[in-house]
Amino acid sequence: MDNRIFGLDVQTLVDTGVTLIAMLVLFILLSYLLFNPARQLIQKRKDYIQSQLNEAASARQDALDMKTAYDAKLAGVEEESAALLTEARKKAQSRENEIVAQAQEEAHRIVTRAEKEVALEKDKVRDEMKQEMVQVATLMAGKFVSESIDEATQAKLIDETLKEMGDDTWQN
Repeated sequence: MDNRIFGLDVQTLVDTGVTLIAMLVLFILLSYLLFNPARQLIQKRKDYIQSQLNEAASARQDALDMKTAYDAKLAGVEEESAALLTEARKKAQSRENEIVAQAQEEAHRIVTRAEKEVALEKDKVRDEMKQEMVQVATLMAGKFVSESIDEATQAKLIDETLKEMGDDTWQN
C-alpha cells in the first residue's frame, strides 16, 4: 500500500490547506463585509427595540403617575367643593346676620321716629288744649265781666261754655 493516510496525498493536503486558508480569508473578509454590517444592523435593531421598550415603560409610568395625580385631584375636588360650600354657607349666614341687623336698626329708627312724632303730636295737642282753655277762660271772663254774676249765673255760664266747646275736648 502506499504511504497515504486515508488515501490522501501531499497535493490533496496542500490543496486542502490552501482551501482552508482561502476559506479563512474569505470568512474574515465576508465577516467584515457582510457579518459586521448585519451585526450592526441587528444591534441597531436591538437598541431601537430596547429604546421603544424603555419609552413604553416610561410612558406607562407617566400614565400611572398621571392617574395617581388625577385620583388625588378628584379627591381634592370633593374636599374643595365641600370647603367652598361651607364657606358659601358662612358667607350667606354672615350676610343674613348683616341684613337682620340692618333691618333691626331700621325698625329701631322707625320706632324712634314714630315715638318722636307721637310726642310732638301730644305736645301739639296739649298746646291746642291750652289755647282752647285760654279761649274758654277768656270767654268766661268776658261773660263774667259783662254781667254781674251771682253763683247761679256763674254755674249757668260755665255750663253754657262747656256745651259750646263740647264734652269731647275735656275728655281727651
